[in-house]
Amino acid sequence: MEIKKAVVPVAGHGTRLLPATKSQPKEMLPVGRKPVVQYVVEEIEASGLKQILFVTGAKKRSIEDHFDKDVELLELLHKSGRDNIIDEMKYQEMDVSFYYVRQSVQKGLADAVNLARELMGEESFVVALGDSIIGGSRPGSLLKRMMDVHTRNKAACTIAIEKIPAEEVFRYGIVKVGAELGKGVFPIESLVEKPDIEAAPSDLAIAARYVFSPEIFAAIDLTLPDKAGELQLTDSIQLLIKKGAPVLAVLMEGGEHRYDIGNYESYFKAFVDFALADEKYGHLLRHYLARKL
Repeated sequence: MEIKKAVVPVAGHGTRLLPATKSQPKEMLPVGRKPVVQYVVEEIEASGLKQILFVTGAKKRSIEDHFDKDVELLELLHKSGRDNIIDEMKYQEMDVSFYYVRQSVQKGLADAVNLARELMGEESFVVALGDSIIGGSRPGSLLKRMMDVHTRNKAACTIAIEKIPAEEVFRYGIVKVGAELGKGVFPIESLVEKPDIEAAPSDLAIAARYVFSPEIFAAIDLTLPDKAGELQLTDSIQLLIKKGAPVLAVLMEGGEHRYDIGNYESYFKAFVDFALADEKYGHLLRHYLARKL
């Protein structure tokens, strides 16, 4: 069955990015000339998906406003002769339908995915975390590979993974994989959420992109809360592995890179990389940094 839908969880508080996130979602922080979540939506649209469900929370209304077509603003720009700015607003014309559901209580990523159960129905679907950008020369290519692998192998879950420095494993979900099945495709044997460096089974981190079959919802029903009372998606996926369901990993290719907008260090790096690559202003920033440094 063709995969047509994506879930974008954006309900987190973004406490590691305070005070910038006190009154605005971290997903709306600018990276270059776009907010973080716009890159995510454009990636989803480029992969061919047509329906996006945002799992939102308190103080996230600006995300809805950003993707809502503002006819009054467009008319004002047109009348004032600023058609060049109108071109920057073409993301509003994407052939994508948006839906929204509220996660009123922060109960973990598995709980956020579970809120998509009614809209996803009996179809496989993508989950793309709204605070992580996948950089690369071909937007949507990673998701396309993942959906192809997922469909061909009739997988219960397919996860994007990337190699990271060993000293950073404590920040991410880490996977242990088996022998390579094909180019960049591996079976996942186990997952662990944010392990100690000494206990990490590998240097392969979950890269904020997933494809699930509807089996994930039954696994979430059986998932126990962690010490913080949250339902971890890695625990739900581990249950799929335990029951023998096929769970696969797709390794990110050279040139693809995940930008995790989860702390100021990674946010600053993302902003600089995307600003330097900007076709309109990148050369100005390069000259400025050369003088500054």
